[in-house]
Amino acid sequence: MKKWQLKKSGKSALVVVIVFVTVTILGGVFGMQSVQADTTVTSNASVNVNASCTITTGGDDITDTIDPGTYEEYTGTGINVSCNDPGGYALYAIGFSGDSYDAPNNNRMLGLNSTYIPTGNSGDGSYWAMKVAGSSTTSTVPTIDNSYSTYQIIPATYTMVSHYGSSTTGTTTNSVTTPTYKVQIASDQPVGTYAGKVKYTMVHPSTAPAPTPPSPIDPPTSCPTPVLNLTYMQDLNSSNKASVLASMTEDSQYYLADKRDDKAYCVAKLKDGNIWMTQNLDHDIKTDGTVTYDSTTTDIAAAWTPSTATYPTGTTTWNYSATAPESYDPGELYWSGTPDDDIPVSTGDSHYHLGNYYNWTAAVAMNDSSSYTTQYQDANQSICPANWTLPKSGNVTTGGSFQYLVNQYGWSDYEMTNPYIWNSPIKTSLSGYWGGSLESVGGGGLFLSPVVYDSYDSYRLYAFSDGLVAPDDFDSRDYGFSVRCLAR
Repeated sequence: MKKWQLKKSGKSALVVVIVFVTVTILGGVFGMQSVQADTTVTSNASVNVNASCTITTGGDDITDTIDPGTYEEYTGTGINVSCNDPGGYALYAIGFSGDSYDAPNNNRMLGLNSTYIPTGNSGDGSYWAMKVAGSSTTSTVPTIDNSYSTYQIIPATYTMVSHYGSSTTGTTTNSVTTPTYKVQIASDQPVGTYAGKVKYTMVHPSTAPAPTPPSPIDPPTSCPTPVLNLTYMQDLNSSNKASVLASMTEDSQYYLADKRDDKAYCVAKLKDGNIWMTQNLDHDIKTDGTVTYDSTTTDIAAAWTPSTATYPTGTTTWNYSATAPESYDPGELYWSGTPDDDIPVSTGDSHYHLGNYYNWTAAVAMNDSSSYTTQYQDANQSICPANWTLPKSGNVTTGGSFQYLVNQYGWSDYEMTNPYIWNSPIKTSLSGYWGGSLESVGGGGLFLSPVVYDSYDSYRLYAFSDGLVAPDDFDSRDYGFSVRCLAR
C-alpha cells in the first residue's frame, strides 16, 4: 500500500525566558533589566497517511429466463470506487466459470452436460457480452477503456475496463462504473440453466500492474464434483446450508476448498444429515502473518495469532505438550488403503491422504489450553475453516457427534463394522498418529474432538484396522492426531 508523508512545519511553541536581574546599590534599588533568551528549539513532526481505496457494489446476482431466439440486457448496480490516491485507480474485469480463472474458455456461461453459451458481441448465434459506463455524483467520472463503452466479449484474462487518472486537486475520488450484460440465445440453444461470473478488481494508482488471477482450485482426484454454487468451505453458512444439503446426494463425494490456502477436500452429506470432510485436514498453521486467523476464515470467535507454526516435513521436532500448540506436516503421503500396511505411499485415494497431525491445543486453535482440565469441557472452537467445526465426542450422542454418526450407519461401540468404516462414505483414513515419528499407520485412524477428558486426555474417534469403531475413545492430548471437520 502506498504511503504519503505529510510534514508539519515544525513550529513548536516558542519559549521566551525573561530574566529579572536586581542590582542593589548602596543607598537603594538602582533598577530592573529585562533579558530575552537568544536560542529556540524546533520540534519536527510527521505522520504517514495510508492510501485508502475501496471497491463496493450493491450486488449483481442476476437470474432470469430467456426464450430461444431472443436476447436480454441486464444492468448491474454499479461498481463504486472511493480512492484518495493522487495517482488514481484502474478497474479490471475477468470472466470465469465455476472455480477456474485460467482454463481454456473459462469465460463462457456453462450449463449442464457440458453445454455452454460462448462469449461474443455480434452474430446470430448464442453469446453473452458486457459493456460499462462511467457515472458519478461528483466530477470524477472514470474513463472507459478497451472499447467497453460498447458490447465486447467477456474478458478471459484481467482486462482494464475503466480508470481514473491522477488527481490534480488531491481530493478523494468517488466514482461509479456501471456494467450491463447482454445475453443472446439462438433458437437451437439447448434448454437448461447456464451460469457465468465476472469479477472486478481495483488497483491503484492507475499505472499499477494488472492483477494476477488467483490459482484455480485443484480438486481432489477422488472427488472432482464441486458443491453446487460454492467454492470455499467458509462460504457454506446458515443462510445457504439447507439448499446446499438439498443439492447433495447422500453418501456421494464432492469437494470444497479452504480459503486460507486453496487446498481442496472431499466432502459428503452423510447419513446423520450433516456435511463432513471425508479426508483429513491438511492446513499448515502459519505464524508469519501470511494466513489470517479470525472468525471469517477459522472456527474461532476472536482473532488468533498462533505461537507455533506447523513443523515442516522431515523434522522430528515434537515437544509432547498437552497445553501448547503443536502440529506436523508429513508431506504428500497416503495410507495405501490396506489395513496393517504401515508404509505410506506418495500417491493414492484422496480420502486416504494423511493430512497434518495436530495436538489437542492446536486442533482447538489455542496457544495455551491449560484451563481445560475438567471432563466434558468443550472448547467450542477449532482449526477448522470458519462455519465448520470438530465433531463432538465424550457425552455427546446427538447430531454433530462421532457417536451419532456411526449409529446412523448401524454401528455401535467396539462393534465389527460391515462395510468397514474406511470403505464406507466416511472414508476414515487409518493415518495413525505422530510423536516425532509416524506410528500405527494402517493400524488405526484417530480423529480429534473439541471435548476434554481431563488435563492430559481428550476425546476422539478411534477406527481400528480390524474394523472396530470406538466413537467415545480418549487418549493423551500431547500427541498429534488427525482432524476431520463437519459443517456447523
